[in-house]
Amino acid sequence: MSIRTAVVTGASSGIGEATARELAKQGYHVYVGARRFDRVQRLATEIGGTAIELDVTSEESVRAFTDAIDHVDVLVNNAGGAKGLAPVIDADLDDWRWMWETNVIGTLRVTKALLPKLIASGDGLIVTITSIAALHTYDNGSGYTSAKHAQAVVHRTLRGELLGQPVRLTEIAPGAVETEFSLVRFDGDADRAAKVYAGIDPLYAKDIAEIVGFVASRPPHVNLDTIVVKPRDQAGPGSFARRS
Repeated sequence: MSIRTAVVTGASSGIGEATARELAKQGYHVYVGARRFDRVQRLATEIGGTAIELDVTSEESVRAFTDAIDHVDVLVNNAGGAKGLAPVIDADLDDWRWMWETNVIGTLRVTKALLPKLIASGDGLIVTITSIAALHTYDNGSGYTSAKHAQAVVHRTLRGELLGQPVRLTEIAPGAVETEFSLVRFDGDADRAAKVYAGIDPLYAKDIAEIVGFVASRPPHVNLDTIVVKPRDQAGPGSFARRS
């Protein structure tokens, strides 16, 4: 029996890194891709996987990445992120372009390129990490929420388009997960990023990775369509029980 293969994008830190470790633990050979190649190289060495540089906003990078992978059983679309927290009237169009290119077009590029190989595997699985921002809107977050809504719609549309094909699709929509997410959103402002998680017990990357591992371990006839996961301290975007 051939070794099952998984692909994880945005694997240089956070949920992507933790997911790669979890799938490797399950016996997958994991291809890890990210722009920060030094990080995924170290990760691949630790888990016995393969590191390939990947920028999902570049057609050439995605083509080189996907061409280097012969067989795929599981694809985890994790690359994405947020930039800024501005109201529509002050929207930074460059931030919007980055969020849409990374979350939406990037997910589309990778998924489109690997779909034939996922179908050919005979038991493919696509896991897309969206966000509760794909289900709700919140003030000053329209750039990110619109991108996450769009990313989720691409993923959900595939559910019908691939009906009858041997491919399952799972969307995981996390709430507050303490990773580098807020640090990127606030352009490296560590104090501002820390305030997002102040006074709550947030989720951690490992929590989401374990859910991905559970999804990947289900038998072929079981399709977990959408999983929403939040900290106990969170009801929705911006709605937290914070301790002083």
